[in-house]
Amino acid sequence: MVSTTEGRVQGVVALNALPEQEFRDLLLACCHAPGWAAALAAQRPFPAVAALLDAADAALATASEEDVDAALAAHPRIGERPANAASRREQAAALSADAAVLDDLAAGNRAYEARFGHVYLVCASGRSAEELLAVLRSRLDNDPVTERAVLRRELAAITRLRLERAVGDASPVRAGTAS
Repeated sequence: MVSTTEGRVQGVVALNALPEQEFRDLLLACCHAPGWAAALAAQRPFPAVAALLDAADAALATASEEDVDAALAAHPRIGERPANAASRREQAAALSADAAVLDDLAAGNRAYEARFGHVYLVCASGRSAEELLAVLRSRLDNDPVTERAVLRRELAAITRLRLERAVGDASPVRAGTAS
């Protein structure tokens, strides 16, 4: 049995060796979409980390709206102090902003949720609060169909980063992101 440390394994061999439930739990910690996790679990073993990442992207691209909604529900609001370590790490730059910017983010989050009915999702890793606020404001102008496509791309980018970290890949393969 291979155990995970802080939700991490070292490489694709260790990932493939995980028991089914541990594997699914690791996936769900990266993206809380049960159908997506089941689709990936059915594809094991993966020959390389890149194959896992490609399969994850493909599964998210075709994930049901219910699965996407489940993933969204597991994400904290941008600019709030997240409870989970992955979100804290991803929002670290944004959380150091001054109170006025964080207040503007909170107001923007409320406006976004009122308009679209779900949390504002953006790949926040390495981005400042000011940048995330600008992206939020620009996305408020999107129609619902366009915004859903944007948030799916952002979800894929977040998931890819989390999977790279979970697998302990020393040379991550990044997908392009759109805001």
